[in-house]
Amino acid sequence: MSRKITFLTLFLWLMTVTFPVIAQQKTDTTYTFRFVPQKDMFYVPWNGNDTELARLLECIENSKATIFDGKLPLLVDGYCNSLGGEAENLATAKTRANRVKSELITRAKIKEENFITHNHATGGDFVIVRLTVPAKETAAMDAEAEARRKAEAERLATEKRAEQERLAEEQRKAEEARLAAEKAEAEKTAQQNTLADTPSGTKITTDYHLSLRANLLRWATLTPDLGLEWRICPSCGIAVNGSWTSWTWSDKDRRYALWEVAPEIRYYMGEKKAWYLGAMFKAGQFNYKISETGKQGDLMGGGITAGYQLRLNKALTLDFNLGLGYLNVDFEKYEVIDGVRVRCGNETKNWCGPINAGVTLVWKLF
Repeated sequence: MSRKITFLTLFLWLMTVTFPVIAQQKTDTTYTFRFVPQKDMFYVPWNGNDTELARLLECIENSKATIFDGKLPLLVDGYCNSLGGEAENLATAKTRANRVKSELITRAKIKEENFITHNHATGGDFVIVRLTVPAKETAAMDAEAEARRKAEAERLATEKRAEQERLAEEQRKAEEARLAAEKAEAEKTAQQNTLADTPSGTKITTDYHLSLRANLLRWATLTPDLGLEWRICPSCGIAVNGSWTSWTWSDKDRRYALWEVAPEIRYYMGEKKAWYLGAMFKAGQFNYKISETGKQGDLMGGGITAGYQLRLNKALTLDFNLGLGYLNVDFEKYEVIDGVRVRCGNETKNWCGPINAGVTLVWKLF
């Protein structure tokens, strides 16, 4: 009996010594913020990011004193693998991580030195924030996080299957379009051969050609602009113009960056086919920081166009055009603090009026 009592007393003493040590073991609490592939904008309400951010802010609030003392750093890992090269992916991953940190700095009033940041060119399009806190505080959250990770894996698998199906459908449609284009080209060649055999007194001339375009107004503002126009018949044409620029100055504190693409369908009128009307769609992104506050966002819209083409010689033409329509601009404001972009608000603006103007030099290729 005395041996049993001695063994029981020893067992209870060992449990008393080891249980606090086990209880004080630490585990990682993980928070995942998802990003749109190929973009670095941090959309808080998108795809569950708002719920994840609320959980993270609550955890930070509970451990704020430990975080400020430097005993509990926030581990931030940025990921991107949706761009062409490793350098681009790493740069986008870094921007995504900075955007998440800016959100936490603004909302939780913590500082840059409270973060440890790593960036990766693999894994996906997301940012992970981890805190190492006592296991007794995160046991329930770990189970919930594991369930979310499984749900996220299932969601990504479903999205991947849907994307594969979409790509297969697009490939099928592209093949059908290619065959239709080849058939149309064969019919056009046959028609031209027939016209070539027509006597000179009744021969009909056509003006089917491909042209290279450059908007001189854009080039004057240091914004390179190029495009193509295909005259599928004397009265109809399809044009696509694109612009891109990226400038920084004042030790990168000032920025002017822009890209736009504007496809257009035109109908040429009159005997000389010089006047035309068209319908245009425009989309792009911009990043301006001319003052203390920068603006970065997306634009999209469209409208009608009108213009006149002045022929200079057999190969060159000047195209004067103006577009009227509607633009929607969705952007965020930001300031640069200690080299980090800190978001200070979002805005959406709608514009009705002139959306495009150009004095375009057109060079007939063939």
